[in-house]
Amino acid sequence: MELHQLRYFCAIVDSGSFSRAARQTHVSQPSLSQQIRKLEDELGARLFDRLGRSVRLTEIGQTFLPRARAVLRELEAARGDLAHQKDSMGGTITVGVIPTVAPYLLPSHLTDFSRKFPQARISIVEEITPVLLDRLRAATIDLALLALPIRGHEFETFPILTEPLFAALPKSHQLARHRSLSLKDLRAEPFLLLRDGHCFRENALAACDRARLHPQIVFESGQFSSLLSMVSAGMGVSIVPKMAIDNKSSCAYIRLSDDHAVRTIGAVRLRGRSFSRVHSAFLSLLLPA
Repeated sequence: MELHQLRYFCAIVDSGSFSRAARQTHVSQPSLSQQIRKLEDELGARLFDRLGRSVRLTEIGQTFLPRARAVLRELEAARGDLAHQKDSMGGTITVGVIPTVAPYLLPSHLTDFSRKFPQARISIVEEITPVLLDRLRAATIDLALLALPIRGHEFETFPILTEPLFAALPKSHQLARHRSLSLKDLRAEPFLLLRDGHCFRENALAACDRARLHPQIVFESGQFSSLLSMVSAGMGVSIVPKMAIDNKSSCAYIRLSDDHAVRTIGAVRLRGRSFSRVHSAFLSLLLPA
């Protein structure tokens, strides 16, 4: 059974003849008649009595008519709902973000987005990179904010910003007044780093490798704030990205002289997954102008 057959059937009922129905539906009368015969064959019953130039519904046709009209109404309602949803800036977007980005990058963007699109709802999931990539694959989140690059051809990435890395030292440290320094200068210092599972730990260790430094790690945490508190207390030194610099802490932040000591943050989505207008608007807000 085809939808156009239902439309032809209802058009014949409304117009009272095959010829008028053919003109209204912009098909030839033989084509319309053929489709009605196919519909009757499938139903196993005649829908119309052909009475010369007029037609009249059979008893089966009278029973079938409200069902056919209901199907066509539901189809039009569905089209209207989809058109509204496609054009709407409402709906929900679920964003995953790594802990070393969430408190620094998201708040201002969330405020801007909520002000521009008050009818939209944003749900935030804070997790480490491997978990967020799994959730992208499972389509339980729409977008993830991660450190790039990532592995996997199934993902599409959108760079947002690249920031330099800094050494965090106690303000009383003898190197605290330097404008820049190499990690080689800190080879004798105890290090405080993020624990395993956090992608920024890999950034920090890669910078140490380039400096041929094997850091003595004396403290690990899942939060930059904890690391900086310990640095302020004189427990050791750390490495942080620019966005994590806290000028209220008792730390000195010295730019690393390694040109490769940077971190790139980007948005990641599952390649091929369709985005609604609200998803696209949020992604556009994140990207540099």
